[in-house]
Amino acid sequence: MEYKTILVHVDDTRHAPVRIALAAQLALRHDAHLAGVALTGVSRFYYREGSADLARTVLAPHMDQLYRKAERDLDDFKQIALDAGVGSHERRLVDDEAGAGLALAGRYADMLVLGQTEPGAPALPGGDLAAHVLLACPRPLLVVPYIQRETAPGSRVLVAWNGSAEAVRALVAALPLLRRADSVTVAGFGAPDEPAADPQLLPYLARHGIAAQLVAESPRLDSGEPLLSLAADCGADLLVMGGYGRARLSELLLGGVTRSVLQSMTIPVLMTH
Repeated sequence: MEYKTILVHVDDTRHAPVRIALAAQLALRHDAHLAGVALTGVSRFYYREGSADLARTVLAPHMDQLYRKAERDLDDFKQIALDAGVGSHERRLVDDEAGAGLALAGRYADMLVLGQTEPGAPALPGGDLAAHVLLACPRPLLVVPYIQRETAPGSRVLVAWNGSAEAVRALVAALPLLRRADSVTVAGFGAPDEPAADPQLLPYLARHGIAAQLVAESPRLDSGEPLLSLAADCGADLLVMGGYGRARLSELLLGGVTRSVLQSMTIPVLMTH
């Protein structure tokens, strides 16, 4: 697998330029097409099921303002992509709220790049954006922390491994990144009677050209704090892990490790569900 289409969420948050520049560097590194997606924030169901044309109602001035804002954000995306030298890129304006719109658009991308929700930021429909897209879109999700400054992560990668289906999907999704990394460390987490690190894991990675090292296995995790602490100890600039949780009606039920990592992350995290 290679990344041939990378989708990045474009908005007007203060850390959006770093997120877009990071996605642009990934596109350059993998010779991928870069799509910047800005969303109006108005659910597509208003158009599909509503009987009124919003452009002809009292909401028209508000809609015009949303379109102008999204276009300005996409202008910034285009300039960042051009400055980075990304040869193949496109801008997309989507009439939808952020979570649902990105989950749909992400079906036709090999990776989605989103930002971590900053503390104190206005709540979005459906809750945390990254969590919503993680559970709704069957594609790898790279979440960039709001404190991120570097735009080229992936030289020192920590892989969280417990042998689960989610961990397998995350590992496979990260192979293009792992092949280009300077160092890859695998941390096994599991119960004493259920060892996480199968002896086939490192040979499997080696056959993909990845020389990984395995750190001592640790007990099964109840939160993400030990994992983030290990990432700091290893000097990792990218964490790869499975994302755990499920959606029940309008409520997102995340696993404790996934939830705490999304809240407390200080390096980019590649997740799949």
